[in-house]
Amino acid sequence: MTPTADAPNVLIVDDHSDTLDMLSDALGAEGMLTTPVSDGRAALSIIARSQPDIVLLDALMPDMDGFEVCQVLKTEMGLSDLPVMFMTGRNDSEHVVRALACGGVDFIAKPIVLSELFARMRVHLTNARKTRSAREALDSIGRRIVAVDKAGNVLWATPQAQDLLMRIGLRAEEGSALPWEVKVWLESAPSQDAPAYVYRRFEREVELRTMERRADGVALIRLIDREAGTQEERLAQAFNISPREAEVLLWLTHGKSNKEIAEILQLSPRTVNKHLEQIFEKLGIENRTAAATMSVRVLWD
Repeated sequence: MTPTADAPNVLIVDDHSDTLDMLSDALGAEGMLTTPVSDGRAALSIIARSQPDIVLLDALMPDMDGFEVCQVLKTEMGLSDLPVMFMTGRNDSEHVVRALACGGVDFIAKPIVLSELFARMRVHLTNARKTRSAREALDSIGRRIVAVDKAGNVLWATPQAQDLLMRIGLRAEEGSALPWEVKVWLESAPSQDAPAYVYRRFEREVELRTMERRADGVALIRLIDREAGTQEERLAQAFNISPREAEVLLWLTHGKSNKEIAEILQLSPRTVNKHLEQIFEKLGIENRTAAATMSVRVLWD
C-alpha cells in the first residue's frame, strides 16, 4: 500500500536489523511511513529534527536502552503527547512497570504478532491525534490550561496560561514547581467536582479549577483571572444559557465543527446538536453564523 500524505510516521528503534527490516516492510504494507534506527541516541537526534507520530521502541539496547530514551523524550524534550510503544522479548512485570513509569503507553512482547501490533497502534495514534487537536484548540481559543504531574510540577501550559502565571510571579516553563499551597490543594482536589482554589499574589486573584485528574496522577488545571472572569461565564450571563451551552457556543464561535466540539468537550455529536438547538431557540436565531456573530459582540465588548 502506498503511503498517503497524511500517513502516520513511525519511528522504529531496535538494535536487531532483522526486526527493523520486518517491521519496516509490514508497516509500509499497511500504508505507514517508517524511519528505522538501531540505537537510542540516533533516535533522539531524529526526533529533535522531526517528531514522528508514534515510536516503537526496543526496551533492551546497548549503550542507551529504551527506558532511558523514553525518559529523555518525556522530560528533557517535553514530548509528553508522543505515544511510545515498548517492544521486548522479556514479558515480565518489572519491564512492564518500567515501561509505563517512564512514559510509555503500551508494551508488546516479542516475537511480535503483527495483527495485534497494528490494532494497538491505531488506538494510540487516534488518541494522540485527539490530544493534539484539543491542545491546538485550547491554544487557539485562548484557554488558560496547565497540566501538572502528581508532584505538582508543570508538564505543559497553553501560552495564555503561561502569561497569566508569569504575571503573578510564578514560573510557567516545563518542570517548574507550583507553590506548596497549590500542591496541597491538588492533593485534596481529586476530581473536577472539587472546590476551586484562589491563589492571591501581587494584588491579583487567580482561580484554579480541576478539569481532569487521570489515573497516573496528571491533572489538568484551568486558570481564571478573577478580574475578567471566563469567556463562558460572560456568554452564559449575556444570553441566559447554561454553562455547558456557553461552552458549546464558545467553541462554535471559534469555528469548530460539531464533531470537533464533541471531541473537545467529550460529548457525543448528538448531544452537541441538542445543545445547539437549545442555544438557537434561546437566542431567537436559526443558524451558526448568527450565533457566532452575537457571541463575538459579547466577547469583544
